[in-house]
Amino acid sequence: MSSDVTSRIGMAPVGRRVRAYVAPVDRGSERPAIFDPGKHGCFPLDAPPSPWIDVGWIENFRRASTSVIDEVRTGPQGSISVQFRRTVGASVELDFCDWGKLQMAISAGTQHMNVLGVDPNSEDEPMGGTPVAPFAVLPGSTIQEIILGPGAVDSFAIGDLVAVDVDYQQQVGYVGTGIAAAYVSDPADIFSDVNYIRRVTFNVGCVKGKTATSLLLDQPMPGGAPAAMSAAQKVVGFVDRDGGNFLQEWSALFVAGEESGGRICYYYPRLRPGRTLGSTGKSPLGNTPESQYALIGTLSRVALHGTFVALPWRDGIDNEQIACYRSYFPARFSPLY
Repeated sequence: MSSDVTSRIGMAPVGRRVRAYVAPVDRGSERPAIFDPGKHGCFPLDAPPSPWIDVGWIENFRRASTSVIDEVRTGPQGSISVQFRRTVGASVELDFCDWGKLQMAISAGTQHMNVLGVDPNSEDEPMGGTPVAPFAVLPGSTIQEIILGPGAVDSFAIGDLVAVDVDYQQQVGYVGTGIAAAYVSDPADIFSDVNYIRRVTFNVGCVKGKTATSLLLDQPMPGGAPAAMSAAQKVVGFVDRDGGNFLQEWSALFVAGEESGGRICYYYPRLRPGRTLGSTGKSPLGNTPESQYALIGTLSRVALHGTFVALPWRDGIDNEQIACYRSYFPARFSPLY
């Protein structure tokens, strides 16, 4: 007997890979970004609706529900009389095919640092020493054009990376324009570093062009237009750490099954760092930071591995606590049952 699984035409979503999108959670209110399937269910994969950010194709996508259904037994034979959901949760595991600031930050799970251009005479530090002084960002700057004025733009070249955010001024709480990049409990913890917010900000872009007074970026900055009194500093790379008390939190959307005409969307309102699922659902090793894929000969591709736990949030339709939404958009004219 054949072991092949057959389906009526159009009822089995087929796809080569899964596409991933993220959006920041408002950490102050714990409100996630909303994916409305009625408005945006069939959006073009290369043009996600705001505020979703495309983080590319992923591999080895695995998801599981960790919700627990319990029961109350009554009577002399202990028959089930009532069922109820005792806990709500879900977990996700995946490999990012692309490396970038967002992918690194999400997979690392804690503060993700921009390595600022440093004074060559500064003391060596694992995340970069004392940086070169920043340049003030002038009014009129936008999400993709950073106005610095004549002369200041000469310090940046085409292809340079630039971080754009405000000075740290002794504030406590979440910091970072548009996206919570870190949490400061006490200014002494970060030695009142005036450049700290630009060290962690997600408002980073690549210079694709210049005018006499401004830098033109190749992509819109994830955190939005520069805040008042922002400054710009050159970035030479990124670094994250194994450790740290700040936990990343993002809304996430995963799209699968495009080739057959149908589409499946998995929407997680709140994802935080979790533990590797493994064959038993738990692993004493915790996260595996990278995955190795053999290519040709001694060449291999390194993928960022991420494991996440879904935090529930309360749905406004019926006040239920939900960890994940799965939506299905059938191929046109396919059977529905």
